[in-house]
Amino acid sequence: MTNKLWFQTGVGIILALVIIRLFIEVQAIFDPLFIIAQTIFVPLLLGGVLFYLSRPLLRFLQKKQFPKWSIVVIILVLIILVFYLFYAMIGPIVTKQVNSLVNNAPAIIEDVEQYSQYVFDQRERLPASLEEQINQMSGQLGDWASNIGSWILTFLGSFISGVVSLVLVPFFLIYLLVDHEKFAPFVAGFFKGERKTWIRKTLSDVDHTLQSYIQGQLFVSFLVGVMLLIGYWIIGLDYALLLALIGMVTNVIPFLGPYIAVIPALIIAVVQDPIMAVYVAIIMLIAQQIESNLITPNVMGNALDVHPLTVITLILAAGNIAGLWGIILAIPVYAVVKTIAKNIYARRQEIRETATKEV
Repeated sequence: MTNKLWFQTGVGIILALVIIRLFIEVQAIFDPLFIIAQTIFVPLLLGGVLFYLSRPLLRFLQKKQFPKWSIVVIILVLIILVFYLFYAMIGPIVTKQVNSLVNNAPAIIEDVEQYSQYVFDQRERLPASLEEQINQMSGQLGDWASNIGSWILTFLGSFISGVVSLVLVPFFLIYLLVDHEKFAPFVAGFFKGERKTWIRKTLSDVDHTLQSYIQGQLFVSFLVGVMLLIGYWIIGLDYALLLALIGMVTNVIPFLGPYIAVIPALIIAVVQDPIMAVYVAIIMLIAQQIESNLITPNVMGNALDVHPLTVITLILAAGNIAGLWGIILAIPVYAVVKTIAKNIYARRQEIRETATKEV
């Protein structure tokens, strides 16, 4: 019975749960490690993203037999140049739109409150269940308003901390560019024989999965931002570039990103002209359909092969567990775990077939 897969899987799950329970009991011992991990998490994540984005250029320069130090210098200079050109092209426009939005914020808030009040005034004509929900929402508005101050202070603190941590990003990127080839041999060095070969293959598959997701997702988000910008310019929506950038950034969040991006666009559209909200909704729907049916399948292919229902479940669960970072990282983490599980299953099948042939 101990040789059965279901028995070994059950024992593995029980041991994992026991280890997690023991870890929770002695969690205070690992608090310094958690603090260190939280400090380097964002710089390491951004450094990894930049590394995978610059990897095609890295491999091209390696094939041309450039010295390692010159490759690092060329990539860093090109990254700085790209960010500078991006800022030079859209920075002044975005700054102008942000200042205009800040100046018009009181009027926009007042208009939104008037629309909200109109909806509340019409609640008696709505079904009883919907009327009850609106009453609950109206009671919560005061609580939300009272928490705005604390939210702003929290945001400013996080923003300052994030800016300070960005200083570490170039250092992580440089170390990844210089020493990334040493990681797989270092890990595989703890194993021998066929197991060592399997470890190398698994790490290579994980590396390919991360590269496909990061490069594909960011490219898709960029194309979605361009589509939104074109659509907003056509209908004459205020703050078009700023709202398109918000849509591009939020599209990094799978499934929920487009719905988050449309909220500020709808608010601006309703204030500008109520019929504009219909146009914004149509533009977002068209962009989402093009992205999900044309761009994503051709850019990312079947590298991840994650079912939409699985995506929704993972995002909801990760959001409750780890908040925004959980939502952003849920899909790539799942893809990595799935890749490792596939390699484990394939290895077991290979061992089983080899044993059967020998018998």
